[in-house]
Amino acid sequence: MRTIISDAALHWAEVAREVAERVVRPLSRKYDALQEYPWEIQEAIAKAGLFGVWIPREYGGHGAGIVALCRVIEELSRACGGVGVLFAVNALGSFPVIIAGTEEQKQKILPPIARGEKLIAFCLSEKGFGSDAQGMLTRAELDGDCYVIRGEKKWTTNGGAADFYTVFAVTDPESKSRRISAFLVDKGTPGFSIGKVEDKMGIRCVPVVETHFNGVRVHRDRLLGGRPGLGFQHAMMTLDWARPGVAAQAVGLAQGALDLATVYASRRKQFGQPISSFQMIQELLADMAAKTDAARWLVYAAGSSVDERDENVTRIAAECKYFATEVAMEVTTKAVQIFGGYGYMRDYPIEKYMRDAKITQIYEGANQIQKLVIARNLVKDAMRGLQHLEAYIPTETQICYEPESAARQG
Repeated sequence: MRTIISDAALHWAEVAREVAERVVRPLSRKYDALQEYPWEIQEAIAKAGLFGVWIPREYGGHGAGIVALCRVIEELSRACGGVGVLFAVNALGSFPVIIAGTEEQKQKILPPIARGEKLIAFCLSEKGFGSDAQGMLTRAELDGDCYVIRGEKKWTTNGGAADFYTVFAVTDPESKSRRISAFLVDKGTPGFSIGKVEDKMGIRCVPVVETHFNGVRVHRDRLLGGRPGLGFQHAMMTLDWARPGVAAQAVGLAQGALDLATVYASRRKQFGQPISSFQMIQELLADMAAKTDAARWLVYAAGSSVDERDENVTRIAAECKYFATEVAMEVTTKAVQIFGGYGYMRDYPIEKYMRDAKITQIYEGANQIQKLVIARNLVKDAMRGLQHLEAYIPTETQICYEPESAARQG
């Protein structure tokens, strides 16, 4: 697998950095306090053409790929983690359409998203089934030419602001492998409503809500891909594509916190000299920088894996999501420590980086789940592709000897 930062990725990263410094950073504190959707920021991102980065050219986008998407998310998150996810969740919601949508569905959904005229959300998780997507209770029953959706979803990011919703529901309760299908639901469809709006610790500028489906009727042409029973497969592929974006958000948060901590340590004086001259502070900064860079390049490798349709994408996507988000939490916490008492006060932005970082360890698959995904894929790869090493592994009889034998062997 090659890790390539294309010219397009570099270009869109520069565009995102300009928007982040000119628009996002000055407004970040305002919308964190208000906990309102920042439409003026969304409009600036749309005007810059950034919503088209991951959309294929034939549907009005730039076709720049997942690495470019990650670079944009990183730059926006470096100024505000909430804005980073505000942008990235549109990729999450539209990936199922790109992966599995019919031509008609792609033509309807993707061009207005690429232009930033419409927003989209992803409805998978439920109250009792966060990491257990197969256990969802939302149902969609075929009634003539329509499916009738009943149930509710939890943690819908972008809910209320979004115009389109990619909704996963059970269409065949008796099946084990083809229980779930995905549907495209428009805002304003009768029976669809926004429920509880969550009061969050971080990423406060982007809404996270409950979405309710009380007999929502959608024509069968809104069944994603036109075939029932493939929803779980589409959801898992979507998460493989989207997890590098969460990791990029984490890298942006870590880098933003490191930037502030480095400047503060260079300006803050104790005992007549900048605290950056103290060995313990230097150790903190060095550790933060090394881990942030390591996480960044793992994200780029995972993004390249998606762009190249690498067969190991599931494992590397999980690795980058796990590692980068752990780094973000560690780096932002250390940045608060460097700021000392000031770091604990809302007068300064550094505490927000720590609050925003925490959610990256949880959503799109908690990090404990990522470890399971990584380990299971490692074992699968070992069984499939490492047979040439079996000659160097002890057999069962060699390692299960009697105690007397063990004593004789010393």
